[in-house]
Amino acid sequence: MSRLTDYLVCDFLGGPRPWKFSWVINFQKAGTFLFLLSLMVWYGNYSTEVWIYTAMHGSYGLVWIIKDIAFPDPGWQRRITIGGGIMAFTGVLGWYWVFGWLLIAGVSQPDYPLPDAAWYCLSISLCIIGCVVMIAADAQKFFTLRLQRGLITDGMHRYVRHPNYLGEIMIYGSFVLMVWHWLPVLVLAWVWLGVFAVNMIMKEASMSRYPEWAEYRKRTRWLIPFVL
Repeated sequence: MSRLTDYLVCDFLGGPRPWKFSWVINFQKAGTFLFLLSLMVWYGNYSTEVWIYTAMHGSYGLVWIIKDIAFPDPGWQRRITIGGGIMAFTGVLGWYWVFGWLLIAGVSQPDYPLPDAAWYCLSISLCIIGCVVMIAADAQKFFTLRLQRGLITDGMHRYVRHPNYLGEIMIYGSFVLMVWHWLPVLVLAWVWLGVFAVNMIMKEASMSRYPEWAEYRKRTRWLIPFVL
């Protein structure tokens, strides 16, 4: 699965490699605010839930750009083919923009299980906390590995082995709560199982080479402290 994903987003159709993977990701992240605002104007939809969703998803995109400027992930710096860039956008990244379209175009007519204000509070809180978890985890990994290579077992990694993925799951989970439609659920199921889970398994296979891995794995969880 990992080899297939790498081929599709990095080597698809072969040929020259004019751009970095990070450029494709950043295009989607930086363009989210403008894309959602444009949809609002196009459909004339300025409802409260649309404004809140736009603020959440658009701000997250800008948070990602700030993170990439401050401490870029080395894994995103590899050069990819034109076909790979197109596949990365159309196969995963572009689908995240569909979330906002569903809500703004009126395809989704959310009937939240809780009063609207309470549901907004839940969604916004999940998004903010997810951003903090993701940023803190990536920052710790970036600056720690600059000083010393090895297994990181403290800080954000003290209780869970993949806090950066936990943050991303919380963020996109908050978007699903706001849109409240079955399609984003399917998209995230594919991404979380087909990409996130595979990446975490590959990462753990790599970390297992360290002598302290067995003890660290025994006392931690994948994503949720003491649970999962």
